[in-house]
Amino acid sequence: MAEELGFLVDSASCSGCKACQAACKDKHDLGPGILWRRVYEVCGGGWRREGEAWVPDVAAYNLSLACNHCENPLCRDACPSGAIRKLEDGLVLIDEDKCLGCRYCEWACPYGAPQYDPVSRVMTKCRFCLDELDQGLPPVCVRACPMRALDFGPVEELRRRPGGTADVHPLPPSSVTKPAVVIKPHGQADRAKAAAALVANREEV
Repeated sequence: MAEELGFLVDSASCSGCKACQAACKDKHDLGPGILWRRVYEVCGGGWRREGEAWVPDVAAYNLSLACNHCENPLCRDACPSGAIRKLEDGLVLIDEDKCLGCRYCEWACPYGAPQYDPVSRVMTKCRFCLDELDQGLPPVCVRACPMRALDFGPVEELRRRPGGTADVHPLPPSSVTKPAVVIKPHGQADRAKAAAALVANREEV
């Protein structure tokens, strides 16, 4: 059986430049409003009084996320036409010829990965740049990152790297879908959770 692939996201290194997002959009010629990879700006907190002074107590970081090619893909389970399948290498793909465009997968996915294309009237999402992998190249989002905050590989190997997790605020618990993503949390991630930090660019993603 093939090793299952996944992404690694080093949130501490991500500058939020969105080069990964732009590279993905350009590579796949995605129309307006369709983003297979999105950079979330997470921030929260406020001011704290120290004696006579007020000091900032803010938590902020970025999370670059695409489809997580989950072990338990709720999008596949919700699809009434069987258009979504999981391959031996763990990748979750949409067969656009079978897709009804009903958007059930979009509603089921807790990460919002499936994206509706109003032109073709079908659902679309990250394909892990399979054509690039066939040429021995990384996905374009990984290649585009100037901070080397993204990586990919067999997900079990990525999980053995120190400090990795799939449970980072404000993502849903990894137990829901068992995503094939490993995140190295930013140093402020715990403080952001305690402060109930929100996605600041929600209208963008």
